[in-house]
Amino acid sequence: MVANTYCQIFVHIIFAVKYREGVIAPSWQQELYSYMVGLVENREHKVLAIGGMKDHIHILVSMSPKQSVSDLVHDIKRASTNWVKERHFVRGAFAWQEGYGAFSYGKSQIDKVVHYIRNQKEHHIGKTMKEEYIDFLKAFGTVFDEKYVLKDVGELED
Repeated sequence: MVANTYCQIFVHIIFAVKYREGVIAPSWQQELYSYMVGLVENREHKVLAIGGMKDHIHILVSMSPKQSVSDLVHDIKRASTNWVKERHFVRGAFAWQEGYGAFSYGKSQIDKVVHYIRNQKEHHIGKTMKEEYIDFLKAFGTVFDEKYVLKDVGELED
């Protein structure tokens, strides 16, 4: 703890498997989540919820003032990519899509966000990850260009 430094910053982080390929299998999904929780908590943040689908991850974090969101996401993606590759969970290459979403919430909203993250399967009935992500961007008033939001299989890298 840094003397006289207090913060309460809740950030909902969302990122996808490259090209949103559905490769996160139920057989190792919880193990991946546990690994990610350890990564985050070893950096002195607190995970309030983690979940997702076979093509993306949601993590609600109470942030420490010692690390930026961008550095935390970079660390999670880099380390978890190596972790997946070392365990040969995926045939061929594995990577996370470039970029991420990070959305802040107040304390009174946390229970609702935790519920949302823990109930991803129900939420995604009839809604793709890309549709969900664009809904978040719009709800938070984020300026974006849809051609740069979550590339599909076959789209060329810039």
